[in-house]
Amino acid sequence: MTEQTDKQRRIVVGVDGSPSSIDALRWAVDQARVRGAVIEAVTAWRYPVATDWTVPVVADENLADSARKVLDEAIAEATGAEHRGGILARVMEGGAVSCLLDAARGAELLVVGSRGHGGFTGALLGSVSQHCVQHAPCPVVVVRHPNN
Repeated sequence: MTEQTDKQRRIVVGVDGSPSSIDALRWAVDQARVRGAVIEAVTAWRYPVATDWTVPVVADENLADSARKVLDEAIAEATGAEHRGGILARVMEGGAVSCLLDAARGAELLVVGSRGHGGFTGALLGSVSQHCVQHAPCPVVVVRHPNN
């Protein structure tokens, strides 16, 4: 589903559960109605990695399931339970930037929040958003949450 066709216009949205990503999803849903496009909401996950030490992962912990839960909750918050149709929820293993850039191939638009959960609270643009703006294969919209 990476090829854009005349029949299926796609808007890809990066979702990490942060207020900015939920605002981005709301914006994208409105834009999809105008454009006649479908939404592909993407959440990325990966095992924690650090240099020179290992981060313990609980044996029963399923990071993909946790990511799916965050994505499902964000979709429900952004759209309400009755408007979930037309949104493809996609959980991808890997870094946020690489997953979003891969998903954006063939898309009409990539939409991201200005800042996610990490980073510096004073930054106007987070590292993922900035990287997407600079390297995406399609136009990018960055949605800023009022409190960021």
